[in-house]
Amino acid sequence: MAQENSTAADGSSIDEGEIARFAALAGEWWQADGPFRALHALNVPRLTFIRDRLCQRHERDIADAKPLAGLRILDIGCGGGLIAEPLARLGGDVTAIDAGEETITAARLHAEKSGLAIDYRQISAEKLAKEEGPFDCVLTLEVVEHVADLDSFLAASAELVRPGGMYIAATLNRTAASYAFAIVAAEKILRWLPPGTHQWSKFVRPSELVAPLRRNGVIICDISGIRYDPLARAWSLGGSLSVNYIICGEKLKG
Repeated sequence: MAQENSTAADGSSIDEGEIARFAALAGEWWQADGPFRALHALNVPRLTFIRDRLCQRHERDIADAKPLAGLRILDIGCGGGLIAEPLARLGGDVTAIDAGEETITAARLHAEKSGLAIDYRQISAEKLAKEEGPFDCVLTLEVVEHVADLDSFLAASAELVRPGGMYIAATLNRTAASYAFAIVAAEKILRWLPPGTHQWSKFVRPSELVAPLRRNGVIICDISGIRYDPLARAWSLGGSLSVNYIICGEKLKG
């Protein structure tokens, strides 16, 4: 049975039950064969999508050693820093936030050991939007399916994007295929993820992102499926949107 959402006392979109679940695994984010190995595998197509769209938008050469130099990037729901760290290595000025104290502590420790300067903060998107100026790019990767109030979360995320800036989200579609793959196969059979990591009812259809983001000034301009090849045991961009997908939008100017 799916657990009921527990919204944070400060009225943010944080789901306290989700935070507790990930806090229990905080020390295992960087174990390649650990409970987050599926996210490690997803990093290749996710990072490729983010780098290529940002380079195209800002007329950068993806072959450069640090093609994202000078760009302010916000990673919301950063977890242990699996995306924040490679973006920092590509030159990005990265701020990464998460609601879990244990998670942020683990992320900071790993970044320090890796010699990376990442601004990690334990804070909600809603609170940060009241305190911080806008970013060139805001990321919400495998996060929207874990929040308690999707509309509030998307409004805050959109507010944090500067006019002309980019918003990128990756998540799971709410379809029969995603239930079979992400819940039955990934959690119960293959054990790529700890059982209970996802609630299928909280998976988000593309239309459920597009409409509220548009209301908040972000227009979706690109969308791609992320497919798994069982023979190659690897993830890549393209294919159906029925399970994993990633979208990119631009914040309207003026």
